Amino acid sequence: MKRIWSAVSSYLHVTDKFLLFFWLTASGLSVVFLLGLYTSGLSERSKIITQVGAIGIGLIAALVISQFNYNSLVKLWKLYLPVCFILVAATFVVGTVRGGDRAWLIFGIGGRSMSIQPSEFLKISFITTFSLHLSKVADEINSFRTVFLLCIHGGAHILLIQLQDSGTALIFLFIFIVMLFCAGLSWKYLVSAAIACVAMAPILWFKILTEYQKMRILIVLNPEQDADYAYQQLRSAIALGTGGLQGTGIFSGKHVPVPEVYNDFIFSFVGESSGFMGSMGVILLLTVISLKVLYNSSIAKDPVGQFICIGVFAMIVGQTFTNLGMCLGLLPVIGVTLPLFSSGGSSVLSLYMGLGLVLSVYCHSNTALFYEK
Repeated sequence: MKRIWSAVSSYLHVTDKFLLFFWLTASGLSVVFLLGLYTSGLSERSKIITQVGAIGIGLIAALVISQFNYNSLVKLWKLYLPVCFILVAATFVVGTVRGGDRAWLIFGIGGRSMSIQPSEFLKISFITTFSLHLSKVADEINSFRTVFLLCIHGGAHILLIQLQDSGTALIFLFIFIVMLFCAGLSWKYLVSAAIACVAMAPILWFKILTEYQKMRILIVLNPEQDADYAYQQLRSAIALGTGGLQGTGIFSGKHVPVPEVYNDFIFSFVGESSGFMGSMGVILLLTVISLKVLYNSSIAKDPVGQFICIGVFAMIVGQTFTNLGMCLGLLPVIGVTLPLFSSGGSSVLSLYMGLGLVLSVYCHSNTALFYEK
């Protein structure tokens, strides 16, 4: 026992205790909110069990990952990248449809079934491989050949995910753009890309988007024009408005039913149950976590570590802004979870894997390291 305590004490001495504390605080609050939903009859007990299990497994995974040098882990991309791509590809054949997206795989274990969303793990794989790619071309980031190959790298991931889940594909795109920008990509490329997107907008609208996707966009401008399409966001608006300044209470049992409230629309329950003050507290907590991850990029000892932290930062920020935009009726409903708060095993596990990588960067940038792998 003394040896175990010594190891724990040594680890805490060099790890990012600040980030770990606030990360676990957010996870703890997510369980409290899910418990409030369960006691109100708006969610199932299994959601709490899955969340607690994912947090526990995720924390163990994060601590294990942080023990290894992130450079060693990144160099293993030939092992985990194909696995992630194969799992995502399998969803097109044997995947399960949820919310209109065929993005989940169902596995049976001991008479019980469990589901995973492979695209969540592909996010982490993309962050590591793209970080390695950027680090190798940092000195020639603005050459046309380099930019072209980087776009091939990012585009392969984005287009694959777009075929199954446009919301997750949007997060991949955001991570891709932020990492490129932070790598020093010339504004000329960014402006050119923006112009190209504007030029292709009519093609996207008339040839690619389905009627369902178009309506999701249009109801943001006028939710009253179709109550069926806008139902989730209208219910979310009612819930947020009901919360007032201090909220109705997490365990009050009197809450506005919102579809997918335990997942994509958890923020509507946060706003209703804990009010404006609680909502701002959650946003502040996610902001602190994001900024600490970004700060860790500035103390990384090499470009790979810097880009890993930037990628995880972009993942958290992209999902947070998109989810809040959905719940507030400012963006279309595209199925993006609120980091650390929404129920979901795969989402939670991938976030904790990202935490493990950030902790590894922090630990291996610390001159007081007690280990080296």
